[in-house]
Amino acid sequence: MIAYLEGTLLKKESDRILLLVQQVGYEILVPAFVMETIAQMAQGEPLELYIYYYQTERQPKPVLIGFHLEAEREFFQAFISVEAIGPLKAVKALTIPVKEIARAIENRDAALLKRLNGIGERTAHKIIATLQGKVGKFALIRDLPEPEAPAPADADTVVQVMEVLVEQLGHRPAEAKEMVEAAMRRKPGICTPEELFDEVYRGQVSDGR
Repeated sequence: MIAYLEGTLLKKESDRILLLVQQVGYEILVPAFVMETIAQMAQGEPLELYIYYYQTERQPKPVLIGFHLEAEREFFQAFISVEAIGPLKAVKALTIPVKEIARAIENRDAALLKRLNGIGERTAHKIIATLQGKVGKFALIRDLPEPEAPAPADADTVVQVMEVLVEQLGHRPAEAKEMVEAAMRRKPGICTPEELFDEVYRGQVSDGR
């Protein structure tokens, strides 16, 4: 059974990622609150996840569900003990951080629980009836630090790309400036000439030029 994976981010989609671990790619489902952090990461960045491994006779294909913290995975295991909430429903339901859900359960806040994806009035009260008094510790989960924003492209980077566009590729200076500025608006975290040039190219391809 897989309980923890450490590798590099290879691909990300709306509800899952591909994590490269020693030349093997693992597809991992992640709740929305986990994806919020991963969405800010770039391809190739290191990533570690605690894994809930799910496989049954009715679900013969193994499903991996990833969390930043072991406590989040522990809460998930408690959450799926509620009647009619299986792992696949639960991973879609967890759209806000675990600490907020745990606090809502302990405070009998059904209104907040109904904000979770796929959770209605009846299920919200089932969650409270099953878990109240058992998940208080999860309300103390620490907030993950905000990822550092990459430094914006410096003047030398912009100059280098402008020179290539004008001197080597024949664009007018005003046109090159517009292309570079558009690329930096689309992707503010660019910090190398290679990244900036790649984004300029992607912009031209998407515009059909």
